[in-house]
Amino acid sequence: MGKLSNLSLQNFRYALKKAGCTRLRTKGGHEMWGKKGLKRSITFQTHVDPIQERIVKQAINILGISVEEFLSYLD
Repeated sequence: MGKLSNLSLQNFRYALKKAGCTRLRTKGGHEMWGKKGLKRSITFQTHVDPIQERIVKQAINILGISVEEFLSYLD
């Protein structure tokens, strides 16, 4: 497995799709992603590329999965 770090916007969206999320809406420069069962949406700025590691960690926490599982979506 790799190490958690900043992710390109394209890779972050890909991993969210593999985790079962869909884009709920875009408002201004932010995208909101979610799936059934999540208590809140995953929100990130679309004009910041790459996505910072802290935002990736936040998404992993919201999804309730491990870092290893999230990184497996990128393989």
